[in-house]
Amino acid sequence: MILITSRGIERIPNLDRFLGMPVKRYRGANPGCAKYVAGWGMKPSAKKARALADSLGLPFLSLEDGFVRSVGVGQGEPTSSIVVDDLGIYYDARHDSRFERLVLGSLDSDETDRAKKLIALWQSSKVSKFNYARPYRGGLPDRYVLLVDQTFGDSSIVCGLASPESFSRMLEAALCENPGIRIIVKVHPEVMLGRKRGHFDIEKISSHPSVTVIGEDVHPATLIAGADSIYTVTSQVGFEGLLWGKRVRTFGMPFYAGWGLTVDELAAPARRTLVPLENLVHAALITYPRYVDRETGEACQAERVIEWLGLQRRMRERFPDQLFAVGFSDWKKPVVRDFFQGSEVQFVNRLQSVPTGGAVIGWGLKSLEPPKRWFEFGVSPTKEKLSAHQVIRLEDGFLRSVGLGADLVRPLSWVMDSTGIYYDSTRSSDLERILLQEPFDAALLSRAANLRKAIVASRVTKYNVGSGGWRRPKDARRVILVPGQVESDASIAFGAPVGQCKVNRNMSLLQSVREANPDALVVYKPHPDVLAGLRVKGEDEGLATQWCDEVVVDVPMGEMLDMVDEVHVITSLAGFEALLRGKLVTCYGQPFYSGWGLTSDVAPVSRRTRKLSIDALVAGCLILYPTYVSRVTGRFTTPERALQELLAWRLEGASSLPFWRRALRFILRFYKR
Repeated sequence: MILITSRGIERIPNLDRFLGMPVKRYRGANPGCAKYVAGWGMKPSAKKARALADSLGLPFLSLEDGFVRSVGVGQGEPTSSIVVDDLGIYYDARHDSRFERLVLGSLDSDETDRAKKLIALWQSSKVSKFNYARPYRGGLPDRYVLLVDQTFGDSSIVCGLASPESFSRMLEAALCENPGIRIIVKVHPEVMLGRKRGHFDIEKISSHPSVTVIGEDVHPATLIAGADSIYTVTSQVGFEGLLWGKRVRTFGMPFYAGWGLTVDELAAPARRTLVPLENLVHAALITYPRYVDRETGEACQAERVIEWLGLQRRMRERFPDQLFAVGFSDWKKPVVRDFFQGSEVQFVNRLQSVPTGGAVIGWGLKSLEPPKRWFEFGVSPTKEKLSAHQVIRLEDGFLRSVGLGADLVRPLSWVMDSTGIYYDSTRSSDLERILLQEPFDAALLSRAANLRKAIVASRVTKYNVGSGGWRRPKDARRVILVPGQVESDASIAFGAPVGQCKVNRNMSLLQSVREANPDALVVYKPHPDVLAGLRVKGEDEGLATQWCDEVVVDVPMGEMLDMVDEVHVITSLAGFEALLRGKLVTCYGQPFYSGWGLTSDVAPVSRRTRKLSIDALVAGCLILYPTYVSRVTGRFTTPERALQELLAWRLEGASSLPFWRRALRFILRFYKR
């Protein structure tokens, strides 16, 4: 057991996972089987912990955040890494530390190779210690030197054998050593947030003809990658500069200096000797820190954390800084913010409230069109007004939830389309572009194959509802499943357009299937929203038994698909889910998965000229097109992890509906009569 005295440390999520044993806050009672006392770095609270360790005769552990920490900053943002030092702490050059001894250790060929791969992963992921800010978007000169300010009083400065005067000497040296090259001074984000002060008179240095001050809170990776060299006192940006292969000049003695890898103003402590970069990287990112996977809460490796933070960075930078969401209900607003984290979302009811050129978020094809029911609102913009904006259309993804969207069950996935929307076959979409143009390399196809097999094995579908059972008749030679749809849904209006598709109603579909397959066992499954009373029944849907052998209701779609031979649809997602399971699929409309050589198409889409494998289709539809947000972290995640969360969610069981939602169901049923 490890004793702590700090309330702040006690609040760190997964602390026992980081430290590898139970952690208990000391309250004056007998510590029992305690083995260590831990405190946070050089903070004043650590003095109390050190005194406790001395009084109990226990070893003391210094804790600090690792070198790749999290998305955001502050105590409210859980950390993904912590360093643990039983000798000192990495940034205190005045004393020996466990970190220094790890750097001095010898590496075998595998460890050296891993360090090299980690450097490449760092660069490709473009991560830093914190990863919430966007890249710098201002113009950068062809050549420049990056000089890094730090917060005044930062303990790493005095512990790094430096002082406030070190920053003045650094600026003077940068100007002297780089004639004709622009000096870009990056001010620390904490300074720009007004929480702390820096070391430079910003107004004074900004007037220097060779100096540019970047006061914005920007991600450092782009600035580092383009710089000729990096000038620091003790900032971690210097270490990151080494990872990017840059010349690094130091004016203190940070943890990465004194090893022969940097150009140092100060003499290195005798403890530090020349080492390869891989030794420093292996110690700083592999052996010294402890990592915990934010999604699983389990201990993990550096690669997992860097990949996860790299995903957050990529997803957060896809859209403009400012977005305007038109016509969203209150329950969807926090979901919209989560799916567009990295951008500021402003909610408006009217397109006219959006400034010209602003990026607009709308739900599907209806939120920017006239309202059709009393509970819909908004205005009908002209095409000219809509064309003045960048439009991003949202829809539910294909692995959505346990429970119905119409029941306000929070989604795990949405799709975001800047061209059209996947179910609108009358024009192209981002998904169609992906399926037509993506090269689908071997690694992506292998990933898609594994995802497809996992989905099929787990019987996961879009909504994962239903608890009943159904058995295929033993004497049935050929069973065709016909999934019903909500006939007023946009996927039929735009995916089975009149004039191109002869079938756009459930009973027309069922009758066509019956007539074309008189000897087959035809099973009809109404849409779950209709069964729940959340959407209106299709025209003459009560007459379904005239054209089918059986109507099934409360049966999970995943189980039904396993027991049938074919699926015939208008545009239902069940056709895509059937393709994943190797079933024959006939499309009477033009769903997103038709036209790629995998389905029998009654009304082909002429634009879709490419033949795809099932795994290429899966890669496009489930990996490249949707956005997934974890239920556990509230951050972006992968389809593989979303599948695991769906399975865990399904085991928990769908949440029972609150009273107000059951009442609204009743009102909706009455309204639709």
